[in-house]
Amino acid sequence: MPLSVPVFFRPFAVAGLASVLSLAAGGAVRAEPAMVPHAVVPAPVAPAPGASAPARLPAPGRGAPDSFADLAARLLPAVVNVSTTETVKVGDADGGDDDGGEDAPQIPNFPQGSPFEKFFHDFMNRQNGPDAAPRKMQALGSGFIVDPSGIIVTNNHVIRHADQITVTLQDNTVLKARLLGHDDRTDLAVLKVDSPHPLPAVTFGDSDHARVGDWVLAIGNPFGLSGTVTAGIVSSRGRNIEQGPYDDFIQTDAPINKGNSGGPLFDMQGQVIGINTAIFSPSGGSIGIGFSIPSAEARGIIDQLRRTGKVSRGWIGVRIQDVTQEIADGLGLKAAHGALIAGVEPKGPAASAKLQTGDVIQTLGGKDIDGRALPRLMADVPAGQVVKLGIWRHGQILTVPVTVGALPEDTPEPPAPKPEAKAQGSMALKGLGFTVGAIDDVARQKYNLAEGQKGVVVTATADDGPAADRGLRAGDVITEVQQSEVASPADVRRLVDAARAQHRRSVLFLVQNADGLRWVPFPLGGDSGK
Repeated sequence: MPLSVPVFFRPFAVAGLASVLSLAAGGAVRAEPAMVPHAVVPAPVAPAPGASAPARLPAPGRGAPDSFADLAARLLPAVVNVSTTETVKVGDADGGDDDGGEDAPQIPNFPQGSPFEKFFHDFMNRQNGPDAAPRKMQALGSGFIVDPSGIIVTNNHVIRHADQITVTLQDNTVLKARLLGHDDRTDLAVLKVDSPHPLPAVTFGDSDHARVGDWVLAIGNPFGLSGTVTAGIVSSRGRNIEQGPYDDFIQTDAPINKGNSGGPLFDMQGQVIGINTAIFSPSGGSIGIGFSIPSAEARGIIDQLRRTGKVSRGWIGVRIQDVTQEIADGLGLKAAHGALIAGVEPKGPAASAKLQTGDVIQTLGGKDIDGRALPRLMADVPAGQVVKLGIWRHGQILTVPVTVGALPEDTPEPPAPKPEAKAQGSMALKGLGFTVGAIDDVARQKYNLAEGQKGVVVTATADDGPAADRGLRAGDVITEVQQSEVASPADVRRLVDAARAQHRRSVLFLVQNADGLRWVPFPLGGDSGK
């Protein structure tokens, strides 16, 4: 009898394939197969005399395998069920980012004033009251064995906050696991189990050789249904789903669901080319859009976690963003290419190499790069190694050697500004949709700005203007316009007018807020702004 899962999900969210919290027996549902006639393939038509032959595809498509059964039978023993137990105290956030509020049981919507409403309200108050005892929460995920000695790979969000981790093998053997190491940035974790005999293991393949359209198999434990095999294709590569600075996911339509987290994505040779991590879904179930960490990225992380329990990454101390066409127009670049530096850490390797805000990094070691790829490529460079960066600066191409440092530990983020009202002496920038004011004592107090803050403060934005569309808010600080520092609203207007006089299609503002620095391009129309 199939299992029904009483869980709840946010609509249209890209979410980690978090665990199943409670399983109950449910009614069986049968789907009868539809009768579909064979497609009729028309015979090729020869071109008319004198006509050119039709263009041919680079290669014919290959048919689907007759069966995945042999491959699945060989791989299933190496895929495991990862179960965790967590003690949740009263007042704690249950489960964290994607395991708590979404999956935890919620109160049904009963008619107001009905006996059922009162019953469930009283029940939940007893469960969450100040005298309630700590609760045990169980969660399920997936993993796979990469070494016969008992080394298992899974997702970090599967085992995060766990008090106890157990692994269930394909033959229902249950083993206690200990955590060797985990990495928050790539959502990977490595476990170790002790077994009296060698365990079946799988090997990593090269995800860089995976092509869009290649067949893949996903194996895992969706909703606690262990040993589930699904098939699909590589839908896309290099996906950035805004989950971290190193996003480079494989997208697949092989059905993966909650509970598949940490399970492997196999190619047709039976090698792991991805670790299933996230789905995009309006309902929490698979709609054919799943994301896997590519093996080319995961292998190095896993090796470090096995050896040291942590990950060391290369770092040069810059905040960067992609060069869009609007940014390229504002800078005077011919092509939208490279990584634009939006900020430089004062004591970082980039500062020592004299890199500047507004520089565009176009090559790394002689190879072209873009903004999204730079953090990931730099992370793979060992600390202490010297790399050569090709820099575009005010129309000149420079080669700058930089000694790579080690990525420092996370530091607490500064508190977000708390805008209350307009600063004195505001000036409207017509056509751009916002006003700016000088940073005086009144502005520092109202917008919680540091004593030494430089630039001008955004005091208001039009709801339907370009500034609001680009995420500007009251309390944001503009420090540069067109790579020139500004100290007053008059400086901003002067530089915007100069850009218009040069017939530039856009103007660049360097904006600072609680999230850091970023370059924001604004299109320039015919309005003079005066």
